[in-house]
Formats: sequence, C-alpha cells, structure tokens
Amino acid sequence: MLYLTRKIGESIVINDDIEVTVVDVRGKSIKLGMTFPEDVSVYRREVYERILAEQAGAAGTTDTPLEKDEDPAQ
Repeated sequence: MLYLTRKIGESIVINDDIEVTVVDVRGKSIKLGMTFPEDVSVYRREVYERILAEQAGAAGTTDTPLEKDEDPAQ
C-alpha cells in the first residue's frame, strides 16, 4: 500500500485521468474530491463488498476476489 501525505487543496493523479484532492480535514475525517472519466466506477469499500456479495449470491458462489496483497498460497 502506498501512503501519501497531502494538505487541503493538494491532489494526487492516478493513470493520467483520475485526480483525488483533499477538500477538508476535521478531526479523524477527511473529505476528498475526485475527478474521473464517466466510464470509471468509484465505490466506498463497504458498498463494493456488498455488490460483490450480491453478485456471488446471484451466481451461486461464495467466493470473492482476493485482496490485492493477499497470498493465495497461505
């Protein structure tokens, strides 16, 4: 996992066409602004996991994709 430090108003750019900007910081919460192409889907993690679970249920399986840093050999 990559860790970056940004201040309010500062951004990061992903794949030349996705920009994530720190809009506000309040205590332990931050507000992010994002600019991305219309064909890109962005979900909060808990929503994404619910979508995967529903798709797996509809397909009759309980398998979910491995996390990026999970090792299938373990």
